[in-house]
Amino acid sequence: MRITQHPVIEFRRGRKIKFTFDGKEYEGYEGETIAAALHGAGIRVMRESPLLHRPRGLFCAIGNCSSCLMTVNGEPNVRICVEKLRPGMVVESQKGKGVLHAKGS
Repeated sequence: MRITQHPVIEFRRGRKIKFTFDGKEYEGYEGETIAAALHGAGIRVMRESPLLHRPRGLFCAIGNCSSCLMTVNGEPNVRICVEKLRPGMVVESQKGKGVLHAKGS
């Protein structure tokens, strides 16, 4: 599900790394966005609409909307469309506004 060749854009992939999403381990490429890694793994739903709880996919992919907000390494409201993937990241679906946890909790 990844674009590997493009007539204009050159893809420079980093090394293959592992991360978790909602408790399941996935692989992505270092330096790509979390959203790109999830998309490459076949995950299309980024969150639910706040009122009707309808699935939302990637929308703007440039960090302007809130369709891709997730909790990353315990920090809520991370725009995964612009956040770069790093080894061992823990990414979780986020319902609503997300919850900040106090350090050490």
